[in-house]
Amino acid sequence: MAIETQVLVVGAGPGGYVAAIKLGKLGKKTLLVDKDKLGGECLNYGCIPSKALIHAAGQLYKAKKSAPYGLDAGSCTLDWAKVQAWKNQLVGGFVRGIAGLEKGNKVDVLAGEAKLTGPNSAEVRTSAGVETVTFEHALIVTGTRPIQIPGFAFDGHKILSSKEALELPQAPDRLVVIGGGVIGLEIGTFYAKLGSKVSVVEFMPNVLPGIDGDFVVPVTRNLQKLGVEVHLQSKAKSAAPSGEGLAVTIETPEGEKVLETDKVLVSVGRAPVTKGLGLEAAGVETDAKGHIRVNDEQRTSCPNIFAAGDVVGAPYLAHKASREGIIAALVIAGFSKEERGAVPWAVFTDPEISFVGETEAEAKARGVDVVVGRFPFSASGRAQAVREPEGFCKVIADKESHRILGAGFVGPSASDLIGEACLAVKLEATIEDVAATIHPHPTLNESFQEAAEAAVGQAIHILTPGRV
Repeated sequence: MAIETQVLVVGAGPGGYVAAIKLGKLGKKTLLVDKDKLGGECLNYGCIPSKALIHAAGQLYKAKKSAPYGLDAGSCTLDWAKVQAWKNQLVGGFVRGIAGLEKGNKVDVLAGEAKLTGPNSAEVRTSAGVETVTFEHALIVTGTRPIQIPGFAFDGHKILSSKEALELPQAPDRLVVIGGGVIGLEIGTFYAKLGSKVSVVEFMPNVLPGIDGDFVVPVTRNLQKLGVEVHLQSKAKSAAPSGEGLAVTIETPEGEKVLETDKVLVSVGRAPVTKGLGLEAAGVETDAKGHIRVNDEQRTSCPNIFAAGDVVGAPYLAHKASREGIIAALVIAGFSKEERGAVPWAVFTDPEISFVGETEAEAKARGVDVVVGRFPFSASGRAQAVREPEGFCKVIADKESHRILGAGFVGPSASDLIGEACLAVKLEATIEDVAATIHPHPTLNESFQEAAEAAVGQAIHILTPGRV
């Protein structure tokens, strides 16, 4: 007999599992289907495991740099096998937690691969056979997969996607990273801290392409300190066996070079997972790259089918997927649509980068006169006290109204600091609102207050021009 449900959610990543919980809370009978583990790519193979490994490598690196302020780390070492075991235990606990949340919100979970067979039906291939599912609404949240490039097909042993790169039992002596974007630099940086000789091959003129160059400068400077070799405007052409490793041939502005390596991480982008979903049978349209087209309600070209998260397009971020999943759940349950709002982002390099809202260039491109305030962490008592004075906070505001349009950080704990700026952008706060808000001292988030003051020439702890 067919399984009948009000809502079928396909994909149990941060968009799908969150939407399913919300639907359960709103009283909708919901079936959540995924062929892999609950939590999806983010929890199992991306966001959480990578941050755990970044933290572990960072602790080792800090310990080794601690002599100037009196901490003798001695022969400080890191047992990577134990770190991996801890990471796996951490992830497993979260997976079990999600299962408990789904059950507690009366969401049914089915392990299998779903394929739409019409606007109100699907087949789910499970280990026990094929189940037929009928539904009133469906939500597609299947995410993205790593892109492969010619000559560097993933083998899980020497040529790796980010997934395998996070599961290595030990740090490779040599690592070539193809792609100097977010994923490549995050993983490359923590392996460099573990002692790997890391080489980054980036096709564009700068690493972290698309990010305001001011924010990238401190990251680039630290890559040099870590001994990371960066090849810009370069292309990876081929890989051939060389001893127990590989010889990677790259094309650079200076000509061809060969990089000897033990492992290659390919991190050149991601593509939507839509093939084999049966979207055509349901009349769900996609764009040229395979992303599902949706409106501001997350509704597809088939009115009762919704989509959210990476599968509908960039930015590929877990919190963006969760927010869109909740918007879809609210609409499905008959509530008024909510605005998605500005999507913040963070890069967990060293130092970290985070941003929310409009950049200075974006605001100017739409004809807005802006005022910009900056406050360097070198002037922050807390940043100096924890020996992390690199970077700054930047605030962009409308020159006429002083409403904050965007803000960002590059420096220690940037990913945690951006939350206050998210609220400021959401509530359309002004520079004066932030400047007049008492911030605890000594803290890193004082930099946001000082950057707001700097935008109008009133910063206390740096010299700034007169009031605008």
